[in-house]
Amino acid sequence: MPENKLPLIQNADLKDKVVLVRVDHNVVKKGIIHDPYRIDATIGTMFHIVAKGGKIILMTHVGRPLNKKTGKIEIDDDTSVMPIVEYLQNKLHIRIKVPEFYHRNGEGYPGVETSVNHMIRELRNDDIDAIYLPNTRWFRGEEAKDEYADRLANQLAGLADIFVNDAFGSWQPHVSTVGLTKYLPSYAGYLMQKEIENLERIYEAQKPMIAVVAGSKFDTKIEPLYALLEKSDYLVLGGVIYNAYLAAKYGFEIKGISNEDALIAKEFVKRTNDHPNKLIELPYIVESDTLEGKLEGKHRVHDIRKLKKGTKLNYILDVAPESFEEENVKNVFCKAHTVFVNAVMGFTPHFNDGTIALDSLIDTNPEAVKLYGGGDTMQELKRLLPGLYIMALDSPKYYIFTGGGAVLKAIEHGTHSGLAPVQALLKLNNKL
Repeated sequence: MPENKLPLIQNADLKDKVVLVRVDHNVVKKGIIHDPYRIDATIGTMFHIVAKGGKIILMTHVGRPLNKKTGKIEIDDDTSVMPIVEYLQNKLHIRIKVPEFYHRNGEGYPGVETSVNHMIRELRNDDIDAIYLPNTRWFRGEEAKDEYADRLANQLAGLADIFVNDAFGSWQPHVSTVGLTKYLPSYAGYLMQKEIENLERIYEAQKPMIAVVAGSKFDTKIEPLYALLEKSDYLVLGGVIYNAYLAAKYGFEIKGISNEDALIAKEFVKRTNDHPNKLIELPYIVESDTLEGKLEGKHRVHDIRKLKKGTKLNYILDVAPESFEEENVKNVFCKAHTVFVNAVMGFTPHFNDGTIALDSLIDTNPEAVKLYGGGDTMQELKRLLPGLYIMALDSPKYYIFTGGGAVLKAIEHGTHSGLAPVQALLKLNNKL
Protein backbone atom coordinates (compact mmCIF):
# COMPACT_ATOMS: atom_id res chain seq x y z
CA MET A 1 0.00 0.00 0.00
CA PRO A 2 1.45 3.40 -0.92
CA GLU A 3 2.14 5.82 1.90
CA ASN A 4 -1.16 7.65 2.16
CA LYS A 5 -2.13 7.46 5.85
CA LEU A 6 -5.44 5.80 5.15
CA PRO A 7 -6.94 4.17 8.23
CA LEU A 8 -6.89 0.48 7.25
CA ILE A 9 -9.34 -2.23 8.25
CA GLN A 10 -6.51 -4.56 9.26
CA ASN A 11 -5.62 -2.10 12.05
CA ALA A 12 -9.14 -1.94 13.48
CA ASP A 13 -10.32 -3.79 16.60
CA LEU A 14 -13.39 -5.59 15.24
CA LYS A 15 -14.09 -8.11 18.00
CA ASP A 16 -17.75 -8.02 19.09
CA LYS A 17 -18.26 -4.85 17.03
CA VAL A 18 -21.11 -4.18 14.63
CA VAL A 19 -19.44 -3.05 11.40
CA LEU A 20 -21.32 -0.98 8.84
CA VAL A 21 -19.76 -1.69 5.44
CA ARG A 22 -20.39 0.48 2.37
CA VAL A 23 -19.87 -1.66 -0.72
CA ASP A 24 -20.42 -0.97 -4.41
CA HIS A 25 -22.73 -3.84 -5.36
CA ASN A 26 -24.41 -1.76 -8.04
CA VAL A 27 -24.66 -4.70 -10.44
CA VAL A 28 -28.43 -5.15 -10.67
CA LYS A 29 -30.34 -4.06 -13.78
CA LYS A 30 -34.09 -4.60 -13.76
CA GLY A 31 -33.77 -7.17 -10.99
CA ILE A 32 -31.01 -9.24 -12.65
CA ILE A 33 -27.30 -9.52 -11.81
CA HIS A 34 -25.37 -9.58 -15.09
CA ASP A 35 -21.90 -9.79 -13.55
CA PRO A 36 -21.16 -10.44 -9.85
CA TYR A 37 -17.52 -9.26 -10.10
CA ARG A 38 -18.08 -6.22 -7.89
CA ILE A 39 -19.80 -8.38 -5.25
CA ASP A 40 -17.09 -11.06 -5.26
CA ALA A 41 -14.39 -8.38 -4.99
CA THR A 42 -15.67 -7.38 -1.53
CA ILE A 43 -15.87 -10.86 -0.02
CA GLY A 44 -12.30 -10.65 1.33
CA THR A 45 -13.29 -7.67 3.48
CA MET A 46 -16.39 -9.50 4.74
CA PHE A 47 -14.39 -12.61 5.65
CA HIS A 48 -11.84 -10.50 7.53
CA ILE A 49 -14.55 -8.82 9.62
CA VAL A 50 -16.16 -12.14 10.55
CA ALA A 51 -12.76 -13.77 11.26
CA LYS A 52 -11.93 -10.94 13.67
CA GLY A 53 -15.22 -11.35 15.52
CA GLY A 54 -17.19 -8.53 13.88
CA LYS A 55 -20.87 -8.47 12.86
CA ILE A 56 -21.68 -7.14 9.40
CA ILE A 57 -24.28 -4.66 8.16
CA LEU A 58 -23.91 -4.11 4.41
CA MET A 59 -25.19 -1.24 2.28
CA THR A 60 -24.96 -0.23 -1.37
CA HIS A 61 -26.74 1.90 -3.92
CA VAL A 62 -28.46 0.28 -6.90
CA GLY A 63 -29.21 2.29 -10.03
CA ARG A 64 -30.76 5.75 -9.97
CA PRO A 65 -34.12 5.59 -8.20
CA LEU A 66 -34.20 9.39 -7.91
CA ASN A 67 -36.06 10.73 -10.94
CA LYS A 68 -34.30 14.03 -11.57
CA LYS A 69 -37.14 15.37 -13.70
CA THR A 70 -39.82 14.85 -11.07
CA GLY A 71 -37.67 14.84 -7.93
CA LYS A 72 -39.40 11.61 -6.86
CA ILE A 73 -37.60 8.58 -5.42
CA GLU A 74 -39.01 5.49 -7.13
CA ILE A 75 -38.90 2.45 -4.84
CA ASP A 76 -39.44 -0.74 -6.84
CA ASP A 77 -38.00 -4.19 -7.57
CA ASP A 78 -35.75 -2.85 -10.34
CA THR A 79 -33.50 -1.10 -7.81
CA SER A 80 -33.86 -3.53 -4.90
CA VAL A 81 -30.89 -5.17 -3.16
CA MET A 82 -32.74 -8.50 -2.95
CA PRO A 83 -30.96 -10.11 -5.96
CA ILE A 84 -27.63 -9.26 -4.29
CA VAL A 85 -28.79 -10.74 -0.99
CA GLU A 86 -29.92 -13.94 -2.70
CA TYR A 87 -26.60 -14.19 -4.53
CA LEU A 88 -24.59 -13.83 -1.30
CA GLN A 89 -26.78 -16.28 0.60
CA ASN A 90 -26.37 -18.91 -2.11
CA LYS A 91 -22.66 -18.34 -2.60
CA LEU A 92 -21.61 -18.11 1.05
CA HIS A 93 -24.35 -20.25 2.64
CA ILE A 94 -25.28 -17.55 5.13
CA ARG A 95 -28.51 -16.00 6.36
CA ILE A 96 -29.07 -12.31 5.63
CA LYS A 97 -32.05 -10.16 6.60
CA VAL A 98 -33.18 -6.94 4.91
CA PRO A 99 -35.22 -4.44 6.96
CA GLU A 100 -38.21 -2.63 5.49
CA PHE A 101 -39.10 0.94 6.36
CA TYR A 102 -42.14 3.14 5.99
CA HIS A 103 -42.26 5.46 3.01
CA ARG A 104 -44.66 7.71 1.17
CA ASN A 105 -44.98 7.33 -2.56
CA GLY A 106 -42.21 9.27 -4.31
CA GLU A 107 -40.58 10.56 -1.12
CA GLY A 108 -38.34 7.61 -0.35
CA TYR A 109 -37.51 6.46 3.18
CA PRO A 110 -37.50 9.49 5.51
CA GLY A 111 -34.97 7.70 7.73
CA VAL A 112 -33.91 4.53 9.56
CA GLU A 113 -36.64 3.23 11.85
CA THR A 114 -36.02 1.71 15.27
CA SER A 115 -37.58 -1.55 14.06
CA VAL A 116 -34.12 -2.45 12.71
CA ASN A 117 -32.89 -2.80 16.32
CA HIS A 118 -34.56 -6.19 16.59
CA MET A 119 -32.49 -7.42 13.64
CA ILE A 120 -29.32 -6.03 15.19
CA ARG A 121 -30.05 -8.07 18.35
CA GLU A 122 -30.41 -11.16 16.14
CA LEU A 123 -27.09 -10.27 14.52
CA ARG A 124 -25.31 -9.88 17.84
CA ASN A 125 -26.78 -13.19 19.05
CA ASP A 126 -25.66 -15.03 15.87
CA ASP A 127 -29.27 -15.82 14.93
CA ILE A 128 -28.50 -14.27 11.54
CA ASP A 129 -25.16 -13.79 9.76
CA ALA A 130 -25.59 -10.31 8.32
CA ILE A 131 -28.00 -7.45 7.67
CA TYR A 132 -28.26 -5.83 4.26
CA LEU A 133 -29.86 -2.39 4.34
CA PRO A 134 -32.20 -1.34 1.52
CA ASN A 135 -30.79 0.59 -1.44
CA THR A 136 -29.07 3.64 0.07
CA ARG A 137 -30.62 5.84 -2.62
CA TRP A 138 -34.08 4.88 -1.42
CA PHE A 139 -33.35 7.08 1.63
CA ARG A 140 -34.32 10.70 1.21
CA GLY A 141 -31.13 11.92 2.87
CA GLU A 142 -28.57 9.89 0.87
CA GLU A 143 -28.11 12.37 -1.97
CA ALA A 144 -29.50 15.39 -0.13
CA LYS A 145 -27.62 18.54 0.86
CA ASP A 146 -29.96 19.59 3.68
CA GLU A 147 -30.79 18.47 7.22
CA TYR A 148 -32.04 15.12 5.89
CA ALA A 149 -28.46 14.20 4.98
CA ASP A 150 -27.06 14.82 8.44
CA ARG A 151 -30.02 13.11 10.08
CA LEU A 152 -29.52 9.99 7.95
CA ALA A 153 -25.79 9.97 8.75
CA ASN A 154 -26.60 10.08 12.47
CA GLN A 155 -29.20 7.33 12.17
CA LEU A 156 -26.93 5.02 10.17
CA ALA A 157 -24.07 5.63 12.59
CA GLY A 158 -26.37 4.63 15.44
CA LEU A 159 -26.60 1.12 14.01
CA ALA A 160 -22.92 0.25 14.31
CA ASP A 161 -19.63 0.68 16.16
CA ILE A 162 -17.36 1.00 13.13
CA PHE A 163 -17.67 2.14 9.51
CA VAL A 164 -15.72 0.49 6.67
CA ASN A 165 -15.73 1.94 3.17
CA ASP A 166 -15.02 -0.72 0.58
CA ALA A 167 -16.86 1.05 -2.25
CA PHE A 168 -14.13 2.56 -4.42
CA GLY A 169 -16.53 2.77 -7.37
CA SER A 170 -18.99 4.95 -5.43
CA TRP A 171 -17.03 8.18 -5.56
CA GLN A 172 -19.91 10.60 -5.13
CA PRO A 173 -19.95 12.53 -1.81
CA HIS A 174 -23.10 10.98 -0.38
CA VAL A 175 -24.12 10.18 3.19
CA SER A 176 -23.17 6.50 2.95
CA THR A 177 -19.72 7.24 1.48
CA VAL A 178 -18.69 10.48 3.19
CA GLY A 179 -21.22 11.57 5.83
CA LEU A 180 -20.70 8.54 8.06
CA THR A 181 -17.00 9.27 8.59
CA LYS A 182 -18.03 12.21 10.80
CA TYR A 183 -19.76 9.96 13.31
CA LEU A 184 -17.97 6.58 13.41
CA PRO A 185 -14.37 5.33 13.55
CA SER A 186 -13.80 4.74 9.83
CA TYR A 187 -11.49 2.48 7.82
CA ALA A 188 -10.70 1.52 4.23
CA GLY A 189 -11.60 -2.06 3.30
CA TYR A 190 -9.34 -4.41 1.35
CA LEU A 191 -10.92 -3.69 -2.04
CA MET A 192 -10.60 0.06 -1.52
CA GLN A 193 -6.92 -0.46 -0.73
CA LYS A 194 -6.40 -2.69 -3.75
CA GLU A 195 -8.03 -0.23 -6.14
CA ILE A 196 -5.86 2.61 -4.82
CA GLU A 197 -2.72 0.47 -5.17
CA ASN A 198 -3.55 -0.16 -8.82
CA LEU A 199 -4.27 3.53 -9.41
CA GLU A 200 -0.59 4.03 -8.63
CA ARG A 201 0.18 1.92 -11.70
CA ILE A 202 -1.48 4.69 -13.71
CA TYR A 203 0.01 7.62 -11.78
CA GLU A 204 3.48 6.05 -11.89
CA ALA A 205 2.99 4.30 -15.23
CA GLN A 206 5.78 2.43 -16.94
CA LYS A 207 6.40 4.27 -20.20
CA PRO A 208 5.28 4.29 -22.90
CA MET A 209 1.66 4.45 -21.74
CA ILE A 210 -1.40 4.35 -23.98
CA ALA A 211 -4.89 5.26 -22.79
CA VAL A 212 -8.08 4.22 -24.58
CA VAL A 213 -11.25 6.10 -23.62
CA ALA A 214 -14.71 5.88 -25.16
CA GLY A 215 -18.09 7.19 -24.13
CA SER A 216 -21.48 8.44 -25.19
CA LYS A 217 -20.91 12.03 -24.03
CA PHE A 218 -17.83 14.22 -24.38
CA ASP A 219 -18.76 16.58 -21.54
CA THR A 220 -18.58 13.87 -18.85
CA LYS A 221 -15.14 12.71 -20.01
CA ILE A 222 -13.43 15.94 -21.00
CA GLU A 223 -11.46 16.68 -17.81
CA PRO A 224 -10.04 13.14 -17.49
CA LEU A 225 -9.22 13.28 -21.22
CA TYR A 226 -7.25 16.49 -20.74
CA ALA A 227 -5.39 14.86 -17.85
CA LEU A 228 -4.62 11.76 -19.96
CA LEU A 229 -3.52 13.93 -22.87
CA GLU A 230 -0.87 15.36 -20.56
CA LYS A 231 0.04 12.13 -18.77
CA SER A 232 -0.06 9.37 -21.37
CA ASP A 233 2.24 8.96 -24.35
CA TYR A 234 -0.65 8.06 -26.63
CA LEU A 235 -4.41 8.49 -26.50
CA VAL A 236 -7.08 6.60 -28.46
CA LEU A 237 -10.76 7.59 -28.55
CA GLY A 238 -13.91 5.58 -29.25
CA GLY A 239 -17.68 5.88 -29.16
CA VAL A 240 -19.55 9.17 -29.58
CA ILE A 241 -16.60 11.16 -28.25
CA TYR A 242 -14.52 9.90 -31.21
CA ASN A 243 -17.34 10.85 -33.56
CA ALA A 244 -17.40 14.37 -32.10
CA TYR A 245 -13.62 14.59 -32.45
CA LEU A 246 -13.75 13.53 -36.13
CA ALA A 247 -16.54 16.00 -36.85
CA ALA A 248 -14.62 18.82 -35.20
CA LYS A 249 -11.28 18.02 -36.83
CA TYR A 250 -12.35 17.05 -40.34
CA GLY A 251 -15.64 18.88 -40.75
CA PHE A 252 -17.76 15.74 -41.17
CA GLU A 253 -21.46 15.97 -40.35
CA ILE A 254 -22.29 12.95 -38.17
CA LYS A 255 -25.70 12.12 -36.75
CA GLY A 256 -26.15 11.86 -32.99
CA ILE A 257 -23.64 14.48 -31.84
CA SER A 258 -25.13 17.07 -29.50
CA ASN A 259 -24.32 20.77 -29.92
CA GLU A 260 -22.67 20.72 -26.50
CA ASP A 261 -20.36 17.84 -27.44
CA ALA A 262 -19.57 19.49 -30.78
CA LEU A 263 -18.37 22.66 -29.01
CA ILE A 264 -16.32 20.71 -26.46
CA ALA A 265 -14.78 18.62 -29.26
CA LYS A 266 -13.58 21.77 -31.05
CA GLU A 267 -11.74 22.88 -27.92
CA PHE A 268 -10.33 19.40 -27.46
CA VAL A 269 -8.99 19.34 -31.04
CA LYS A 270 -7.22 22.65 -30.36
CA ARG A 271 -5.65 21.12 -27.26
CA THR A 272 -4.46 18.05 -29.18
CA ASN A 273 -2.57 20.36 -31.56
CA ASP A 274 -0.28 21.12 -28.62
CA HIS A 275 0.52 17.40 -28.41
CA PRO A 276 1.39 16.37 -31.98
CA ASN A 277 1.29 12.62 -32.75
CA LYS A 278 -0.11 11.80 -29.32
CA LEU A 279 -3.70 11.13 -30.40
CA ILE A 280 -3.78 7.94 -32.45
CA GLU A 281 -6.63 8.03 -34.94
CA LEU A 282 -8.44 4.84 -35.91
CA PRO A 283 -9.06 5.34 -39.64
CA TYR A 284 -11.80 2.81 -40.38
CA ILE A 285 -15.25 3.62 -39.01
CA VAL A 286 -18.61 1.89 -39.34
CA GLU A 287 -21.59 3.97 -40.48
CA SER A 288 -25.12 2.72 -39.84
CA ASP A 289 -28.39 4.08 -41.19
CA THR A 290 -30.21 3.00 -38.05
CA LEU A 291 -29.77 2.49 -34.30
CA GLU A 292 -32.03 -0.56 -34.40
CA GLY A 293 -29.28 -3.10 -35.05
CA LYS A 294 -26.58 -4.21 -37.45
CA LEU A 295 -28.93 -4.72 -40.38
CA GLU A 296 -27.84 -6.08 -43.73
CA GLY A 297 -27.40 -3.35 -46.30
CA LYS A 298 -27.81 -0.67 -43.64
CA HIS A 299 -24.16 -0.32 -42.54
CA ARG A 300 -20.82 0.21 -44.23
CA VAL A 301 -17.12 0.87 -43.49
CA HIS A 302 -15.42 4.19 -44.35
CA ASP A 303 -11.77 5.21 -44.37
CA ILE A 304 -11.72 8.72 -42.85
CA ARG A 305 -8.64 9.55 -44.93
CA LYS A 306 -10.75 9.30 -48.08
CA LEU A 307 -13.69 11.38 -46.87
CA LYS A 308 -13.96 15.04 -47.85
CA LYS A 309 -14.74 17.92 -45.52
CA GLY A 310 -18.50 18.40 -45.26
CA THR A 311 -19.26 14.70 -45.84
CA LYS A 312 -22.62 13.84 -44.29
CA LEU A 313 -22.71 10.56 -42.39
CA ASN A 314 -25.43 8.72 -40.54
CA TYR A 315 -24.69 7.20 -37.13
CA ILE A 316 -21.08 6.06 -36.63
CA LEU A 317 -21.56 3.04 -34.38
CA ASP A 318 -18.18 1.29 -34.30
CA VAL A 319 -14.53 1.32 -35.24
CA ALA A 320 -13.85 -1.34 -37.85
CA PRO A 321 -11.28 -4.06 -36.96
CA GLU A 322 -9.10 -2.97 -39.90
CA SER A 323 -8.16 0.07 -37.82
CA PHE A 324 -6.23 -2.13 -35.43
CA GLU A 325 -4.32 -3.73 -38.30
CA GLU A 326 -2.77 -0.40 -39.31
CA GLU A 327 0.99 -0.53 -38.74
CA ASN A 328 1.19 2.65 -36.66
CA VAL A 329 -1.70 1.52 -34.43
CA LYS A 330 -0.25 -1.97 -33.91
CA ASN A 331 3.17 -0.55 -33.09
CA VAL A 332 1.83 1.77 -30.40
CA PHE A 333 -0.08 -1.04 -28.66
CA CYS A 334 2.66 -3.65 -29.05
CA LYS A 335 5.40 -1.39 -27.67
CA ALA A 336 3.38 0.00 -24.74
CA HIS A 337 4.41 -0.88 -21.19
CA THR A 338 1.14 0.37 -19.67
CA VAL A 339 -2.32 0.22 -21.26
CA PHE A 340 -5.30 1.87 -19.59
CA VAL A 341 -8.70 1.04 -21.08
CA ASN A 342 -12.03 2.63 -20.23
CA ALA A 343 -13.73 1.91 -23.51
CA VAL A 344 -16.40 0.04 -25.38
CA MET A 345 -15.72 0.94 -29.00
CA GLY A 346 -19.10 0.06 -30.52
CA PHE A 347 -22.80 0.65 -29.93
CA THR A 348 -23.86 -2.38 -27.90
CA PRO A 349 -25.14 -5.03 -28.21
CA HIS A 350 -24.87 -5.27 -32.01
CA PHE A 351 -21.65 -3.47 -32.96
CA ASN A 352 -18.96 -5.54 -31.25
CA ASP A 353 -16.12 -5.91 -33.76
CA GLY A 354 -14.16 -2.83 -32.68
CA THR A 355 -14.12 -3.82 -29.01
CA ILE A 356 -13.10 -7.41 -29.82
CA ALA A 357 -10.27 -6.18 -32.08
CA LEU A 358 -9.07 -3.68 -29.45
CA ASP A 359 -8.99 -6.16 -26.56
CA SER A 360 -7.42 -8.88 -28.72
CA LEU A 361 -4.64 -6.55 -29.86
CA ILE A 362 -3.92 -5.44 -26.28
CA ASP A 363 -3.58 -9.07 -25.22
CA THR A 364 -0.89 -9.71 -27.84
CA ASN A 365 1.48 -7.56 -25.76
CA PRO A 366 2.57 -9.95 -22.98
CA GLU A 367 4.81 -7.46 -21.18
CA ALA A 368 2.42 -4.54 -20.75
CA VAL A 369 0.47 -3.85 -17.58
CA LYS A 370 -3.17 -3.73 -18.67
CA LEU A 371 -5.58 -1.75 -16.50
CA TYR A 372 -9.27 -1.94 -17.32
CA GLY A 373 -11.90 0.43 -16.00
CA GLY A 374 -15.04 -1.11 -14.53
CA GLY A 375 -18.68 -0.92 -15.57
CA ASP A 376 -19.44 -1.44 -19.25
CA THR A 377 -15.75 -1.98 -20.12
CA MET A 378 -15.61 -4.98 -17.80
CA GLN A 379 -19.03 -6.37 -18.77
CA GLU A 380 -18.31 -6.20 -22.50
CA LEU A 381 -14.91 -7.86 -22.05
CA LYS A 382 -16.69 -10.71 -20.26
CA ARG A 383 -19.48 -10.91 -22.84
CA LEU A 384 -17.33 -10.73 -25.97
CA LEU A 385 -14.12 -12.45 -24.87
CA PRO A 386 -15.02 -14.66 -21.89
CA GLY A 387 -11.79 -16.66 -22.06
CA LEU A 388 -9.67 -13.53 -21.95
CA TYR A 389 -11.80 -12.14 -19.12
CA ILE A 390 -11.30 -15.26 -16.97
CA MET A 391 -7.56 -15.24 -17.64
CA ALA A 392 -7.35 -11.51 -16.84
CA LEU A 393 -8.90 -12.00 -13.40
CA ASP A 394 -5.89 -14.08 -12.30
CA SER A 395 -3.11 -12.47 -14.33
CA PRO A 396 -0.68 -10.11 -12.57
CA LYS A 397 -0.40 -8.24 -15.87
CA TYR A 398 -4.10 -7.35 -15.79
CA TYR A 399 -6.20 -5.47 -13.30
CA ILE A 400 -9.93 -4.83 -13.68
CA PHE A 401 -11.15 -1.92 -11.57
CA THR A 402 -14.63 -2.17 -10.08
CA GLY A 403 -15.42 1.48 -10.84
CA GLY A 404 -14.50 3.02 -14.19
CA GLY A 405 -16.03 6.40 -13.35
CA ALA A 406 -14.06 6.53 -10.09
CA VAL A 407 -10.82 5.80 -11.94
CA LEU A 408 -11.45 8.61 -14.43
CA LYS A 409 -12.29 10.96 -11.56
CA ALA A 410 -9.06 10.03 -9.79
CA ILE A 411 -7.10 10.57 -13.02
CA GLU A 412 -8.75 13.96 -13.43
CA HIS A 413 -7.60 14.98 -9.93
CA GLY A 414 -4.18 13.41 -10.35
CA THR A 415 -4.46 11.62 -7.01
CA HIS A 416 -6.79 9.16 -5.29
CA SER A 417 -7.22 11.72 -2.50
CA GLY A 418 -9.24 13.77 -4.98
CA LEU A 419 -12.10 11.31 -4.52
CA ALA A 420 -14.42 12.62 -1.80
CA PRO A 421 -14.85 9.31 0.12
CA VAL A 422 -11.08 8.73 0.20
CA GLN A 423 -10.51 12.34 1.17
CA ALA A 424 -12.93 11.93 4.07
CA LEU A 425 -10.97 8.94 5.38
CA LEU A 426 -7.65 10.72 4.99
CA LYS A 427 -8.87 13.93 6.61
CA LEU A 428 -10.35 12.36 9.70
CA ASN A 429 -7.77 9.59 9.85
CA ASN A 430 -9.74 7.84 12.53
CA LYS A 431 -9.38 10.60 15.14
CA LEU A 432 -12.83 10.01 16.60
